[in-house]
Amino acid sequence: MTLILASASPARTKLLSNAGIAHRVLVSDVDEDAVTARYGLTDPHDTALLLARAKAEAVASLPEAEGALVLGCDSVFEFDGEAHGKPWEADVARERIRRMSGRHGVLHTGHWLVDCRDTDDDGSGATLGAVSSAEVHFAKLLDEEIEAYIATGEPLQVAGSFTIDSLGGAFIDKVVGDPHAVVGLSVSTLRHLLASAGVGVTSLWK
Repeated sequence: MTLILASASPARTKLLSNAGIAHRVLVSDVDEDAVTARYGLTDPHDTALLLARAKAEAVASLPEAEGALVLGCDSVFEFDGEAHGKPWEADVARERIRRMSGRHGVLHTGHWLVDCRDTDDDGSGATLGAVSSAEVHFAKLLDEEIEAYIATGEPLQVAGSFTIDSLGGAFIDKVVGDPHAVVGLSVSTLRHLLASAGVGVTSLWK
């Protein structure tokens, strides 16, 4: 049995590997802006699930996914009622991090699983999803810390402009909820989705 991760995120694939879950990566070419534009404004929780589903279904439609289980994930940071994806630009990241300093927000990670196995070969035909959310509390940051962090380039390419499993972890005081969700993939949520498709997570252990 093969699990395909429909994400280019090295943090997600490392998390699965550390959890002993055998998988391969097949990246979708989903245009996230086009997907969100098509469905209009949704809250951050629903946006995370919508994008995870779009990625999973795009990869599931490929010939390479035949006979596999496909998992799509997407993370959206909710702060002051706004959805924050990847900032891409230093000025955007700087403004966000300054606002986040000493405060907290919620990181939503959407998961979507598509069972591409033949129904004659134990396939369930399942296509289902779930969101794992965690409250992230930030330390009060010094201006020089913010500038040094931005200079690394790390916050420019991650949802919410921070990480917990790399340099940004120094600036997070507390996480309320599943810390794996903040990394970008909740292994416990994956376990529940797999169970709904009739698959035990231990069967994917290396």
